[in-house]
Amino acid sequence: MKTSLTQRLASVHERIQNAALACGRAPETVRLVAISKFHPISAVREVYDAGQVDFGESYIQEALAKQDESTDLAIAWHFVGKLQKNKAKFAVGRFALIHAVDSLELATTLERRASEHIVQDILIQVNLAREPQKSGVMEEKLDALVEGILELHQVRLQGFMVMPPFSDDPETSRPFFRRLFETRERIGREFGINLPHLSMGMSGDLEVAVEEGATLVRVGTDIFGPRPVV
Repeated sequence: MKTSLTQRLASVHERIQNAALACGRAPETVRLVAISKFHPISAVREVYDAGQVDFGESYIQEALAKQDESTDLAIAWHFVGKLQKNKAKFAVGRFALIHAVDSLELATTLERRASEHIVQDILIQVNLAREPQKSGVMEEKLDALVEGILELHQVRLQGFMVMPPFSDDPETSRPFFRRLFETRERIGREFGINLPHLSMGMSGDLEVAVEEGATLVRVGTDIFGPRPVV
C-alpha cells in the first residue's frame, strides 16, 4: 500500500512538472493539494512521509479529527469544501487556506471568530458555470464581495477557486480556468491588490489548469485511489 501511494504521488508530481515545463512555467509555482477526504489518517501519513505537505479536506469534523491525529506532522491543511457559517468557528486558525468562501456573510463570520492574533487566509469560490447545485459567488457579484472582504482585518483574500462542470474531456474545463485567470488579473489591477493563488484543476484536468495559470491543484483520486464507501 505504501509503495502504491508513493508511486501515485510521484506520478501526479511528474504530471504537474511536465505540464508546467511545457507551458514555460517553473514547476515550483504550482502546489499540489492532496485531497484526503474519506481516506484514513494512515494514508495521509504515508503520503506525508513521501514528501507531501499540503492536504485538503471538505468536511469540518473529519478534518479536525485528522488534525488532532497528526499533531506530530507539519501538515498545511486546506479546507476545500463548502463551509457552513455555523461551523466557521471551528475552521478559523486551523487551516492554512480556506478555498471556498462564497459570501460576505461567511467572510464576516470568519472575521468575528478570529482573534487579533489570527489572520485567516481565504479564496473566493466563483461559480463561473452558474451551476445551481454548486457553491460560489456569481461573477456579476464578485467585485462587491471582494470590496467587502477587503474591509475586513482578520481575513486575507489570497485569490480565487473554481470548479468547472464535470466532464471526461479536460478541454471543457479550459474556458473556465482561463476566465478565472483573467478575472484574477482584472481584480488585481482594479483593486490594486496582489492575489497570488488560483485553486483550479483536479485529477482529470490538472494539466489544463496548470497551462491556464493554476497555483494550487486539488488531486484526490489519482493519489489515494477511489474514495472508500462510507
